Amino acid sequence: MASRKNSGFSLLELMITMSFALIMAGVTFIYMTPVMNQNHMNSGYNTTLMALRNTRNLAITQSHEYYVNFNPAGFPAGTIQVQYQAPAVGAGLAPPLQQVITYTIPADISFAVKAGFPASTPDGFGAGANAIDFGQALAGEPLNYVVFMPDGSSQDNLGNFNSGIVYLTRPADTTLSSSRAITVWGATGRIRGWQMNGAGTEWVQK
Repeated sequence: MASRKNSGFSLLELMITMSFALIMAGVTFIYMTPVMNQNHMNSGYNTTLMALRNTRNLAITQSHEYYVNFNPAGFPAGTIQVQYQAPAVGAGLAPPLQQVITYTIPADISFAVKAGFPASTPDGFGAGANAIDFGQALAGEPLNYVVFMPDGSSQDNLGNFNSGIVYLTRPADTTLSSSRAITVWGATGRIRGWQMNGAGTEWVQK
């Protein structure tokens, strides 16, 4: 009687192949994780910068006041809300703010500060203690919003310039080097982006 030869892979061969596949997957994951984290930080930073710059441009081109709110009440953390302030009719009060658009930064990125931020803060705004710190020229608690006026400046309703800063960090990171910051100078509405240097000792303009 003719003998039959078994076809296919043996169990040992399959186990060896699976082991190599798992090792390669692990190496790829370890290599790609920092890249993905960096991409998330860049995405959060770019989204925040875009929200501020686009809103300032709207205020100028539409000749109206526009608000940018960070982590507004009733929205998930990491939300940026843009609102429009319609002008008052006659001598009456200004109508309620109207929502224009919302932006969201990646879930692993937060508007937050980290212990160890240098005392020298970007543009000299804040002290590195409040994640969202607008209203630098105003009395009272830090504001979580900035208001752009038709001339491009940032002011409150009394004409006081509203300068400030917002920090972006990745809470899971143990270093400061991935942190970002964005400042608004009230007098002109100038918006600047900042990155922590590799040593985590100084903010560098991007």
